[in-house]
Amino acid sequence: MRHGTATAGQDPGLEGFLTPDNAEEVRELLTDAIQVGLDFKLRNRIFLDRQDPIAIRDQVMVELEESGTSVDKLLIELRDQILPLSKNEASPYFMGFGDTGSNVGAMVGAVIAMLTQQNMINQSFDSPAATFVELTVVRWLRQLIGYPDRPAAELTDVWSVGGVMTHGGTMSNTIAMMLARERMAPGTMSSGVTDPHRFGLVVPRGINHYSIKAAMTWIGCGASVIEVETNGYRYDRTDLSRALRAHRGEIAAVVAYAGDSRTQTIDDLAAVAETVRAHDPAIWLHADACWGGLCALSDELRPRLAGIELFDSVTLDPHKILGIPYALSALLVRDPAVLRSVSTYSDLIMQEEFALGQVSPFIGSKAWESLKLWMTMRSAGRDGLSQLATSRVAAASYFADQVRGRDDLLLLNEPDLMAVVFLFAPDELRQAGPDLVNEVNREIHRRLLQDGNWYLHQFSLPDPGVLAKGQLLYPLRFMSSNPRITGQLVDDVLAKVVATGRSILTEGNIHVRTD
Repeated sequence: MRHGTATAGQDPGLEGFLTPDNAEEVRELLTDAIQVGLDFKLRNRIFLDRQDPIAIRDQVMVELEESGTSVDKLLIELRDQILPLSKNEASPYFMGFGDTGSNVGAMVGAVIAMLTQQNMINQSFDSPAATFVELTVVRWLRQLIGYPDRPAAELTDVWSVGGVMTHGGTMSNTIAMMLARERMAPGTMSSGVTDPHRFGLVVPRGINHYSIKAAMTWIGCGASVIEVETNGYRYDRTDLSRALRAHRGEIAAVVAYAGDSRTQTIDDLAAVAETVRAHDPAIWLHADACWGGLCALSDELRPRLAGIELFDSVTLDPHKILGIPYALSALLVRDPAVLRSVSTYSDLIMQEEFALGQVSPFIGSKAWESLKLWMTMRSAGRDGLSQLATSRVAAASYFADQVRGRDDLLLLNEPDLMAVVFLFAPDELRQAGPDLVNEVNREIHRRLLQDGNWYLHQFSLPDPGVLAKGQLLYPLRFMSSNPRITGQLVDDVLAKVVATGRSILTEGNIHVRTD
């Protein structure tokens, strides 16, 4: 089928659109597209071609032609020219992040959601059944983290459900901060922020996710961030108490991480909640469980989240932990009624019982993204979800054991979830000090990227006390969320890291005494 060419006798306004007349051609084209996508996901190499940004720009950024190009030709161009330059996180050699997007049920759900074009803003005519699929997964998620459960028959409107699906964890966290602001100063939605210094935000130093601080600025509260010291990537509760006393009456929210975005360490949520409530019960407690939500899937792992049910709001990111194609997040609230405080009125959003647009700030038209999660959870069942969670945590433990077993590697965290953070640091390099350790590990990461055959993540992280407490380190991170990673590949990537590090040391550009 050629895009821009009408079938004989067809209304020219239908050119390039699906009609009964071209349905078979469209079916074949979509079949070809799915094959291209599957071939991309199943390839072993992360990149087929590595080029610098300017070279990619000059290849991809073409001018729009006067005449259209057939969709089948564009598919070939995409396959042969653009996808080879694109990253494949589903490669078994990609070990640095968790967004494989390879869950079969979720992929099927994504295709159906795209083709059926349900708009989740209104229920009665935009998404008559899809709305209740979304409400179903919100209810399942609430049950998993231990929020109060209500029978489906008692969910009579959007105000009784207690959660909203969003486009990502950043949006979920932003809505949570809006809720914190409204508790601190009711009516700010209408009156605006007049005294931003009141809206202090308590976060753990060095591991806070950017979205929390950014959210406060986006909603007009400024950047009154109060950083609290950590021990082992968890709140130092003595310092937390000090900060709460020092800023009494000027704290809108305290944020704790059920799996921070670097080491995925789960804080002692119950203790954090107890500490905060003892100082000021009105402070909004938010748990970012975008990673730690994995533990909610398993009876064995769920105790690691003990106390999360005490928090006013919780963010979960199914696309991070379940292999769901981008992007899907959930904001859950302990008290469903609080969502009224951030609702606005529009006659374009129907004021009906189940119009989700009433409880979704920042979102107008919204695709049926929740179908991906519904398909994933239904196809796996509770047993399958539990097995997925425990196997990934076990794989991270295996990797950590391999790091411990080598004198030339240094483990920085005891994995709670799927992340293992480590350094290439043989004894002679450790003796040289953190600056040289960082230099070598940053060069290892650069070479892995340049080579394009392996991927481990890298970021800055405060030293928990293994070299020089508080010093900024640049470690490598392995993640076990890719189900195609095998034990042999774990051994191979560690061997690659060590060989690369040894090569850097022997090249003579970095001077480390070995005597």
